[in-house]
Amino acid sequence: MFVRFFHALKQAGLPVSLKEYLMLLEGLEAGVTQRNIDDFYFLSRACLVKDERNLDRFDRVFGEVFKGIVTLPEGVEQAEIPEEWLRLISEPHLSDEDKKRIEELGGWEKIMETLKKRLEEQKEHHSGGNKWIGTGGTSPYGAYGYNPAGIRIGQKESRHRRAIKVWDKREFKDLDDKVEIGTRNIKVALRRLRSFARTGAAEELDLSGTIRGTAEKGYLDIRMLPERRNAVKVLMFFDVGGSMDWHIKGVEELFSAARTEFKHLEYYYFHNCIYEALWKSNARRRTDITPTWDVLHTYPADYKVVFVGDASMSPYELSHAGGAVEHMNPEPGALWLRRVIETWPHAVWLNPVPEHQWGYTQSIAMIRDIMQGRMYPLTLEGLDRATAELMR
Repeated sequence: MFVRFFHALKQAGLPVSLKEYLMLLEGLEAGVTQRNIDDFYFLSRACLVKDERNLDRFDRVFGEVFKGIVTLPEGVEQAEIPEEWLRLISEPHLSDEDKKRIEELGGWEKIMETLKKRLEEQKEHHSGGNKWIGTGGTSPYGAYGYNPAGIRIGQKESRHRRAIKVWDKREFKDLDDKVEIGTRNIKVALRRLRSFARTGAAEELDLSGTIRGTAEKGYLDIRMLPERRNAVKVLMFFDVGGSMDWHIKGVEELFSAARTEFKHLEYYYFHNCIYEALWKSNARRRTDITPTWDVLHTYPADYKVVFVGDASMSPYELSHAGGAVEHMNPEPGALWLRRVIETWPHAVWLNPVPEHQWGYTQSIAMIRDIMQGRMYPLTLEGLDRATAELMR
């Protein structure tokens, strides 16, 4: 069984090695966990998953191998339901009233036995009935219908909250690296952008220094040192308004995660492209602005710069003075972007537009060229590439 599990993980593309598999077997032999499926799940996940983005694929493989949720070849008709596991999961959550309704239908044993027969006998889709597995109707088995004590199969959301068991329900959040990033996911990705240094007051025990000093002096010599902190300094420029309104949720999550992860974080807003002025508050963007020249001369060259925007605008906003959509800009946007890159060499652009669509917008190609190819999609995979570039 465990060999099959290992091979299934490999086939699903998870980077598991023989060393990690042997570690799992050693843990089982040493009795690290109790002999139940939940403990084994957490032990195997700890041994075999090295990156949170692989959790979703691991969960799917684990479900197929150990929970009887089997991916069948096309044309094969068979059913394998782990009745004892379903019973253990569901029975503790049943009220006396629910149990009475189940008994009226023949009891748990009868319901499960009938379900197995239905799976073996049913040859086609049914809808609106009271017997077969299907949609609608009053059958105890299926989706989008009503029964006082049925088994919901394949329906992701509850309507009447009457099911005694939900078969095929996922419990783990999808962490694939191609999905839109969330605050928790992006924090994990941003941790690659770290460079620790010891600064500030000496308030952390230096254990090795204390041992060494005590051995040298012959008496207790307690030594302290400053706490290690992330010394990376980040400057972010956010495009707001217009077409960026479609991407506001993802950008807000990025901003929230960045403020949590970085002690030294500064940010400014712009619209479409950077021009001669930036602002910190969108409510006061007309009255409380900061000249871009002041920003260029305020932060030293060791800052990491991150632009966040869809780079979608008229090409004239980049190439011509007066081309800005909201005002008559004295200088073209491309000139300001080049000034930023010259001031802060470590700079990237994060684009919420899917990467395969970039070729349809001329301004995206222009900005990507100005950024010397350092434009990345606003996904976990894109963020990984961007942070690697910033730390290069």
